[in-house]
Amino acid sequence: MTAAGAPVTVEIEGEQRPLPPAVDQAAYRILQESLTNVLRHAGATARATVSLRYEPASLAIRVTDDGGRDGETSGGSPPAGGGHGLTGMAERAAAVGGQVTAGPRAEGGFEVAARLPAGEAR
Repeated sequence: MTAAGAPVTVEIEGEQRPLPPAVDQAAYRILQESLTNVLRHAGATARATVSLRYEPASLAIRVTDDGGRDGETSGGSPPAGGGHGLTGMAERAAAVGGQVTAGPRAEGGFEVAARLPAGEAR
């Protein structure tokens, strides 16, 4: 993201710990797709924030953007020809027992929030 010119802030709360491999991969892909959507829909002028919160039984992921220069939502309707990013994120989360929500923010921009189970890594 930063190589493309879009500033990203990363916030981490809680004690970082290894995640089960399937959860780790789902988290990575959700973050990857969320940040790709920021660039694709809000552009390189958007500011993105990635928040990871390690809770006792889960990992909470939140990716927000400010909508770029004009404050528009970044992840609403896919471009013509469609995309399956939001559906794919929801499917990845569900496959490991988690969930994803996504939508426009009242103050402009877009938010993707995921909660994934983060039991002991095996």
